[in-house]
Order: sequence, then C-alpha cells, then structure tokens
Amino acid sequence: MAKNTIGVLLVNLGTPDSPSTGDVRKYLKEFLMDGRVIDIPVVPRTMLVKGIIAPFRAPKSAKEYAKLWEDRGSPLKFYGYDVRDMLQEKLGSDYKVALGMRYQSPSIEEALEELRAVNVSRIIVVPLFPQYASATTGSVSEKVNSIVNKWQIIPSITHINQFMDHPKFIEAFAANGREMMSKQDYDHIIFSYHGVPERHIKKGSVGNQCQLSTCCNVFHERNRYCYRAQCFYTSRLLAAALGLKEDQYTTTFQSRLGKDPWIQPYTDEFLKELSEKGKKKVLAFSPAFIADCLETTLEVGEEFKEEFMEAGGEVWDLVPSLNDSPVWVDCLEDLVRKS
Repeated sequence: MAKNTIGVLLVNLGTPDSPSTGDVRKYLKEFLMDGRVIDIPVVPRTMLVKGIIAPFRAPKSAKEYAKLWEDRGSPLKFYGYDVRDMLQEKLGSDYKVALGMRYQSPSIEEALEELRAVNVSRIIVVPLFPQYASATTGSVSEKVNSIVNKWQIIPSITHINQFMDHPKFIEAFAANGREMMSKQDYDHIIFSYHGVPERHIKKGSVGNQCQLSTCCNVFHERNRYCYRAQCFYTSRLLAAALGLKEDQYTTTFQSRLGKDPWIQPYTDEFLKELSEKGKKKVLAFSPAFIADCLETTLEVGEEFKEEFMEAGGEVWDLVPSLNDSPVWVDCLEDLVRKS
C-alpha cells in the first residue's frame, strides 16, 4: 500500500527580503494591499497604500528593520525555519513540514508546491497566530484556498485557526515570563497585543454580541472568534499560570494605523498612566507574536521603554517571544497530531 504522507503548512505573516528601502516598500505594498488588512474598496486602498503609505513609510521602516536584522536575517524568518526543522524531526517521516509567509518569501505557493511534490494525502494548515483575526489567520486561509483550488487534485485540508488557550502555548510564554520575574520584582505586568480596527470586530460579531466593552471579560461560544475577547482570555490564562492577581496585570493593544478607532486600551497611552499610579517597574509580554519581530523587539522593547522612562518609569523589560522554544514546538506537534 502506498505511503500516506501528511503535509503540514506553517504560515507566518512575512518579512522583507532585506532591510533595504526597496524591499521594505515591496513588502508593505503586498501586505497593505490585502483587502483583509485594509478593508476598504480596492481603488482608494491602492491610492492610500501605493501613493502614500508605502512611499513615505518605507524609508523609516527600513531603518527599523536594519536594527532588527541579524547575521541570519530576519528573526521572524530564521526562527520559522528552525521551528519547521524541529517540528519535522518530532513528527517523523509520515509528515512533510513546509514553511510559507503570507507576504514575500518563502511564499505560501512555494510551500504548498513542496507538499504537492511529495503527493501528500492531506494538508494541515497552521497559521502561526495564537488568536484568530480576519487580517491574519483569515487571510492565510483565504490565500491557501485560492491556490489549492487551482490544483487538479485537491487534498483534504484542515485549518487550525487559533491556539491561544493551548496549555503548551501558555506554558511556553509563562516559562519565559517566570525567568524574567525571577531576576526582578515588577510593579505591574502588561500583555500587549497587536491591535485591529474596531470595525473588524463589529464585522465579525455574531448578532450584537461584540460591544468592545466588558463583554470580552468572559470567553464563550458566541465570542470565540472575537479577536479582543481572545486576547483578554489569553491574558487571563497567562496570569493564572504566573500566579498574578487581577490588579497586577493589564491587557492593552498596540500598532494602530490611521485615524479610525482601534480596539482599546492603547498600550502607548496606558503606559503613561502607570508611573502616575506609582508603577515604576513593568514587565511586558507580546502574546500575539510567536517570534521576535519589529512589533515586539522594537515597538514594545524599545519605543515603549523610552516613552515609559520619559514618563518617570524606572524599569521596562520585554519577555522574549517563543522563537525556537522546545515547549512551543511541543505545542505545534500536539496541534498537528490532534488534527
């Protein structure tokens, strides 16, 4: 009997091929032209992205990427390859693991071709975003389906669309946090997540469930795909794993773009309040990201630290992302095998 190889497609957001202005501009255009990221009609989106954002933002972003770049390149990409190889070793020869990026290289199409080349019997798609959002997980699923739909033979496909409450995911982040907390006494903990526009939450609301308020304090069937509710739930699970009381931590959101309201509270505004409340030593987590990237290392780790210090803070530390943590790879293995 022919061997049935199961394909595993790991997908992260993506990164420029280099920190040059040209490559960063190319990345921004592909990323921001995605209709699930900037959900406005294509003509005004094109004018906004290609006429304003990409040309003016690329030079500044290129300088930021240059700070992040290492000998192996972008951490998001090389940790992706590391995790791919570690997961392949754990799963064994009955599986074929490939890595793709939603934007730029290695592309999702290239990764899917790797799987098609070994005639996989089915494909398990794992978007590397703990919480579901239309702009991330939803975009990955849409892209995968659009590519595979053109194949003559379409294998069975399973999409894992969230894992923010998986015990090993929580333990991997909590372990990184405990290591930091063993070296320093902190006055407060911040769980800072990438933000999304409020309209994204409302568009995905089941009935009138999502009010962008205290409704996110309880996680249940009707709001399980509400990104904000998922983030608050992740924070509660991490807080429990770390032994934190409710008044010892806060969930916030970062990286907003444009003038439309994004989900709140905003990280940059909240950190200014901390010093006024006598919270001088803060530890920050970024539980929406599984690998170090621009939004963690530079935005949370450096920009927010500078703002906090200017507001009178004394210590601002960032918990590292999961990167190539063995417990994180154990989480992925469990997700795949149970699928």
